[in-house]
Amino acid sequence: MAVSASAVKELRERTGAGMLDCKKALDETNGDIAKAIDLLREKGLAAAANKAGRVATEGTVESYIHAGGRIGVLVEINCETDFVGKTEQFREFARDIAMQIAAAGPKFVSRSEVPNDELDKEREILRAQALNEGKPEKIVEKMVEGRISKYYEEYCLLEQSFIKDPDKTIQTLLNEKISTIGENISIRRFARFELGEGMEKKEDNFVAEVMSQAKL
Repeated sequence: MAVSASAVKELRERTGAGMLDCKKALDETNGDIAKAIDLLREKGLAAAANKAGRVATEGTVESYIHAGGRIGVLVEINCETDFVGKTEQFREFARDIAMQIAAAGPKFVSRSEVPNDELDKEREILRAQALNEGKPEKIVEKMVEGRISKYYEEYCLLEQSFIKDPDKTIQTLLNEKISTIGENISIRRFARFELGEGMEKKEDNFVAEVMSQAKL
């Protein structure tokens, strides 16, 4: 069977393995991602997957305050040892994640955290939008699921494009750090505070402001 580009992308993000290795693994397992992960692990190519089950309780709570105190972020990022948690590479990763949260405003770490009732509500809204656009009933559900994927990309931290390198997601960045640092790393939780949140105010381009402040 033909392997889709989206399946290769998902496998790469979940394992940290190379694109060609992911495609080959999917070819050999007829597109079964779970079996492909096992195959990559057997071959020693799934760096992130190999470490995913290891306990990570050390790490850091990183903070980021946007210029003028308008946005504040706290994020807990875990690793396996106190030694790694104090390295500059790990701390730089934590700062990047805190900056990402400030700029992109995710609501959840991963799609598994999105409440079912919120997803159901979003699907109802998207379905009504598609019907109002005059789309045929038979393709509405596919359109809804496609737009739900966009919802995940916007609001789930791990699926967002990295503000410093939009060609990679935060999940890809995380997998790269796991591979280079050699320990399991997880983004456990975060809190984001925005001055006047919930009150009527003018819209600002926070991504541009954060990037400017960081001189990127």
